[in-house]
Amino acid sequence: MSGFPILSLMLLVPLVGAVACLMAGRDAARAIALAVTLVDLVLGAVLWSQYQIGGPQWQFQEHASVFAGFEWKLGIDGIALLLIALTVFLMPICIGASWNAIEKRAGEYYANFLIMETLMIGVFTAQDLFLFYIMFEAGLIPMYLIIGIWGGADRIYASYKFFLYTLLGSVLMLIAMMWMVNEAGTSDIPTLMAYSFPVKAQTWLWLAFFASFAVKMPMWPTHTWLPDAHVQAPTAGSVILAGVLLKMGGYGFIRFSLPMFPEASAQFAPLIYGLSMAAVVITSLIALVQHDMKKLIAYSSVAHMAIVTVGLFAFNRQGLEGSMIVMLSHGIVSGALFLAVGVIYDRLHTREIDRYGGLAINMPAYALFFMLFTMASVGLPGTSGFVGEFLSLLGIYAQSSWVALVCTTGIILGAAYMLYLYRRVIFGLQKNEDAAAMSDLDAREWAMMVPLAAAVLWMGVYPETFLAPMRKDIAGLEARLAQARPKGDADVQLAAVPPVTSTHEHGDAMEHGSGSHGAEAQHEGAR
Repeated sequence: MSGFPILSLMLLVPLVGAVACLMAGRDAARAIALAVTLVDLVLGAVLWSQYQIGGPQWQFQEHASVFAGFEWKLGIDGIALLLIALTVFLMPICIGASWNAIEKRAGEYYANFLIMETLMIGVFTAQDLFLFYIMFEAGLIPMYLIIGIWGGADRIYASYKFFLYTLLGSVLMLIAMMWMVNEAGTSDIPTLMAYSFPVKAQTWLWLAFFASFAVKMPMWPTHTWLPDAHVQAPTAGSVILAGVLLKMGGYGFIRFSLPMFPEASAQFAPLIYGLSMAAVVITSLIALVQHDMKKLIAYSSVAHMAIVTVGLFAFNRQGLEGSMIVMLSHGIVSGALFLAVGVIYDRLHTREIDRYGGLAINMPAYALFFMLFTMASVGLPGTSGFVGEFLSLLGIYAQSSWVALVCTTGIILGAAYMLYLYRRVIFGLQKNEDAAAMSDLDAREWAMMVPLAAAVLWMGVYPETFLAPMRKDIAGLEARLAQARPKGDADVQLAAVPPVTSTHEHGDAMEHGSGSHGAEAQHEGAR
């Protein structure tokens, strides 16, 4: 694969497909979209198979000067590889979820999804600062259109709120980027990751990037756009929003905030801890009282992404690896949960929890898949949710036992709201005849559920597949953060203890007149 521009090809294929969809009818457009996303999935599998674990940090690099000093620089490390794999894995499932749901302007709908795939992959492959910014911000536009045109009754309000929240946070980031390029003399991201910015400047630069990444995650209290966007978006829009778009904030912290501004990251770690603890507790309690299934899962997303941020700012390998696994797991599990909601919404056209009940009787296969995804969301051992949360909490425990204690309550509260949701929808009496008459999963829905279930179990049973590609990159990031790492409450300094001597030895020492003074000197030295 040396010299073959596979990354550019992965960006080009969905763009060509998007143009084709715009000129096609409904049936042809969805067939084109499915074929294009499957081609990118195959290219993603080739990318994974050709990636050299333990090899050079940056692989599959491409570089071309475009115009006016603008550089087309692409390349990936293990972290980007995993997020690209997540993107190309979820996209065909999104097309499948839209197969029968989208009737009007279908060509434009599928074109927007394919453009968004290009931009999401572009975010993870960009190695030029301004190329990253363009991809990062342009991804808002197709999602804005998907919510605003094909969303629910309040779609206009939700789409404007989504767009304004995420755009305003990024204006400061652009200003910071221009200052960084002027200071370092380059816009090359790998070079900037190793550059030592002045400590005082790091504070302002970190805050500028934080304004964008905190909204994208989303961190509490900038999360309020997320429940509205999820509730109004079509099913596939919710899947890709939760599955990939939210991960751009976490990727930004890993790629920019931590390696480029390590001292500022350590300085603002208490702020991250405070906001994350608040998110875990507050949004979990809000999720407990929801009547809309989508809104409940949306609030649970905020709580789970808070585990990502505390892991990232634990400044150790367990926290960093755990955060990445949580992002991958959450992308699959939350996408699967939104898909599960979409399956019954397509039949009954309501997301009200009380309108269902007893679905295990007439939809046993659906109940089985829903149970697996619920258990993964709760963090049951053997599922993807357990691995990431355990590593993240282990990492933050080494830094702050109090933060770990508060964040662990999120697992308990998560079990409460997810099991409560599952019991009300799947078990109990069948109160409504229309819900009791719903048919079980059809072949298309099986084809969407099975890969998601397999990924959840694979990641839970053998996480090494996903840990191995990023291990070297995480180790490099940990080394970069080592000097700035704040002292945690687990860093206990033990006082030196003088050696214990027997009475006989003590007597011999007194007799020779030297042992006692030697012990005193040693004790003084220890103090």
